[in-house]
Amino acid sequence: MRESRHEDADRTWCLSEVDIFCDLNEPEMAAIADAAPMRTYTAGEMLYSPPQPCEVLFILKRGRIRVFRVSTEGRALTTAIINPGTIFGEMLVLGQRMYGNFAEALDDITVCVMGRDDVHRLLLSDPRIAARITAILGRRLADLEQRLSDTVFKSVAQRVACTLITLIPPSPPTRALRPLARHPQVALTHEQLAALAGTTRETVTKVLRELADRGLLRLGRGRITVLEPDRLRDEAG
Repeated sequence: MRESRHEDADRTWCLSEVDIFCDLNEPEMAAIADAAPMRTYTAGEMLYSPPQPCEVLFILKRGRIRVFRVSTEGRALTTAIINPGTIFGEMLVLGQRMYGNFAEALDDITVCVMGRDDVHRLLLSDPRIAARITAILGRRLADLEQRLSDTVFKSVAQRVACTLITLIPPSPPTRALRPLARHPQVALTHEQLAALAGTTRETVTKVLRELADRGLLRLGRGRITVLEPDRLRDEAG
């Protein structure tokens, strides 16, 4: 009996703490886990690219994903940064399209992958899940509009600051823990941050050094510590 429980926990681990499944019972979670096997990708690996289209839904458990487009001139535009606990992918039945987008793992990630028929059978048939999916896609569209607006109207320094604010891990839910919490850290190289902000690595390095000299950040190898989040938000405009 104990082994069975451990097996169930392993199968449903990828789905635990995912927002759209927050009030499902164990049998419901197990059914979805059976239809959505776990996969892992290493940082820098592509989950999706235009030459290899596939209609699947990714459920992100661990790590972050960058969704971006590439122009004919080779310039990349980041359209979304996907954080754990949500969904993304090419799924016409949800009105969600990847079009000419690429999806790249920013970290080592864990996802569950579900096909079209199982999305129909297990997700869209449940009003609770369907409503949450609609809300997620609505927020993502609003985020995309904001990101495109920032690209046009904000300076490079503002875009760098805004990207760092977006990537700051969420604060602990318990207030009592906050005084003990360390300064938030963002695990990114200057090259990765440049790709997310739509600029060059050299420009990002210059902006980060200026922010560090003013005491807003502390720079490390592959890691940026945010010392003054409120001031950084002001810098982001």
